[in-house]
Amino acid sequence: MRLPLRQICLSCTVFVGLSVVGEAKAAAEAQGTGTGKGHGTAARATPSSSGLSSSVIGQFTPQSEEITVTSHPVSANGVTNRTPGGGLMPKQTAPRSQSGITRDFIAKLSPTSNITSMLGNLPGVTVSSQDPLGMTGDHITMRGLDQSQIGYLFEGAPLADPINYQPYTTMLVDSENLGSVTVSQGSPDLNAPLYNAVGGQITATEINPSHKAGGFLDLSGGTHSANKEFIRLETGDIGHTGIRGFVSFSHSGYNNFRGPGGLFRYHLDSKFVKEWGEGNSISAIFSYNRQESTPWRNPTAAQWKQYGWGFSYNGVWSPGNSTYYKLARSNLNSQLVVLPMHFTLADNLKLHVTPYYVHQFGPSLSGENIPASGGYYGTEQYGDLNRGTTVSGNILTSSRDPWNQKTGGLNISADWNVTSTNTFSFGWWYAYTTHEELSDFSPVYANGQGWSGDVIRVNGKILSGYDLNFMQQVNTLFIADTQRLLNDKLTISAGFRVAMVSRQGTNLIPGADPYKMQGNYFEPLPQFSASYQITPHDQIFMNGTTSFRAPESVEAYSQIFDPNSAHAVMQPQSLKPEYSIGEELGYRHEGKFYNFSMSLFNLNMTNHQITSTGYIPNTNTLVASPVNIGGQTSRGVQAEIGFKRWHHFSPYLSGQYLHSTFDNDFNTGSGLLPTAGKIAVGAPKFTGAVGLNYDDGTFFGNFQLRYVDSQYTTFMNDEKIPSYITSDIGLGYRMKSFGRIKHPQVQLNIMNIGDNHYRSSAASYTSNAKAAVMKNGATKSGSSPTYMVGGNFAAMVSISTGF
Repeated sequence: MRLPLRQICLSCTVFVGLSVVGEAKAAAEAQGTGTGKGHGTAARATPSSSGLSSSVIGQFTPQSEEITVTSHPVSANGVTNRTPGGGLMPKQTAPRSQSGITRDFIAKLSPTSNITSMLGNLPGVTVSSQDPLGMTGDHITMRGLDQSQIGYLFEGAPLADPINYQPYTTMLVDSENLGSVTVSQGSPDLNAPLYNAVGGQITATEINPSHKAGGFLDLSGGTHSANKEFIRLETGDIGHTGIRGFVSFSHSGYNNFRGPGGLFRYHLDSKFVKEWGEGNSISAIFSYNRQESTPWRNPTAAQWKQYGWGFSYNGVWSPGNSTYYKLARSNLNSQLVVLPMHFTLADNLKLHVTPYYVHQFGPSLSGENIPASGGYYGTEQYGDLNRGTTVSGNILTSSRDPWNQKTGGLNISADWNVTSTNTFSFGWWYAYTTHEELSDFSPVYANGQGWSGDVIRVNGKILSGYDLNFMQQVNTLFIADTQRLLNDKLTISAGFRVAMVSRQGTNLIPGADPYKMQGNYFEPLPQFSASYQITPHDQIFMNGTTSFRAPESVEAYSQIFDPNSAHAVMQPQSLKPEYSIGEELGYRHEGKFYNFSMSLFNLNMTNHQITSTGYIPNTNTLVASPVNIGGQTSRGVQAEIGFKRWHHFSPYLSGQYLHSTFDNDFNTGSGLLPTAGKIAVGAPKFTGAVGLNYDDGTFFGNFQLRYVDSQYTTFMNDEKIPSYITSDIGLGYRMKSFGRIKHPQVQLNIMNIGDNHYRSSAASYTSNAKAAVMKNGATKSGSSPTYMVGGNFAAMVSISTGF
């Protein structure tokens, strides 16, 4: 791997700089000039709002913490400096590989960060950025599996797209309201409302409202006109009702870091909590998001070599220019409601109920030239459109995809303490989803302005490439039993879950075959785990888990048409459910000076589906395109260590070795490519991270450096992304409270401090980039994958305060 000299120098400078700051501050305190350090009482745990049972196999339900501080609180944004590794290694007890982050880490990142962008330091987690501020996109891999194969839970509800499984974490919650994130790198919870988590689970929780009325204000600005304005208002305890809550609002935006265009986002969060008795609580969580951005263009390797950062949408308008940036827009809008409820029905019986509703909708827009006459509506040829301005026989249109999806669900579980050492758990999850997607076209005006509602029609019908109406129902049932033996040192759990997914839909485009599509899946999913507490500080664990994923995306069931083609440009595939069997053996230590964890893992998959995002031929419209590669085996070891504060420093290190291979030859439809034994795509052999945090209550800073090994992007291993290193730094200063102003602070975040230009991940995979000989002797021509480009240098200054 070749590292830029500037990257090495800057990394060394940051380490030395943080050390100097720490020594200078220590010397000042020794002379009596330093400020006092906060002294807090022990945290008081409140009932979790996740809606999941803590006794179920592998379950670690993050407990929301309320810190009562007797004097000198550390900060107004939730920093307590209690988590080892500067917030990167909270204590874990689940019998599986599991990592997490807390407010000690989250609050020191750029306030524009989203859930996914925060996780790149954790072992085995590879986050591929497209913008350095974390406002756009989600692309993450764990053990060679991407975000569509990872289950995402927010306050106990599954809030990823239930059909294409994209998490869209930028829509969920503002980072100022995010309490903690827990990552399970290999297996989901038995009772989690998920049916795609073959690669693990990510669980996020929101902060709890304060018992005191007040609020929090954060104003940020940075490079490329980046900005964010955030305010949260707290009600405090409302009389003697036991109710408290908050409402927050934010606006953020920037100009694109690569090419013209930009992003704006409006977001609203609210959470109200009612608590009574012992272990009874009801939470009401609401979120609204309105977001629009100019998407990034994904280059091939040749385009990256030729244009580099210059490969983007065109900033200059000309007639017929389908790559004009104002024609490319992506809208991510959502409304969500989650109502986690916990009830103590008896001393030995607890009930958890989480109803939720999610509405996600577009549209997404792109430019496309279509025939002025003689084009196609499905398989039917149309005549002269008599619309727009004709250039070389085509008219430039704004192609719109107004997807609209609604999901309602209910997750119920109960824990029955049969004896003092035995707990029986059972539950049921039901969800209903509708999805509508009718693409359309409208002519672009002479000044380059796009869609305005003037939709092109053919014989009175909207000209479209797909007119999809999709419905899905999910039912899952589970039972589990947990036995604690040897004075609670040995815990053994076994459980069984059955998942039933039913899908059906129609495509109303003329000539669509099939006109009606459906899929029904029934999967039994057993799990087993055991852990032994060797000492109060040392634990060993093992587990065996199974999980499955129903085929991804509506496009997996339906044809996609285009006016430029007499037949479908994308065909549905006969995809079987993805199924995984995983085993882990691990050890963790939670001690006076540091926390440590290490685990060995093995994952075997059948019907493994590689998720590839591709363009509809001759267009700028992106769709998900799943490909069944057959079996895949992933084996490796991961480890992390986080040190507790020593002279205000908290170091952290993590790493993973991964060996992931394809088990079968790839069927191209015309022959078999010899891919068995090849390294799996998107599976870097080595990944690692180093973190260093300093916080004395007044001055604070952190440094993060991440290494990602090279990754293959074709099944034949004939094209790959080079390895790369990125590093970030944060520096800040907190002031003393005065009057109603609580701990105002100024914070500087610098991302990609070496301004490393790199390809961060594949946007689309292919079987082979170069011509390859199949087993039948025929030659298959190559096609290049496309790539996401990593975010460049960026800086953000934030001024915040409580009140």
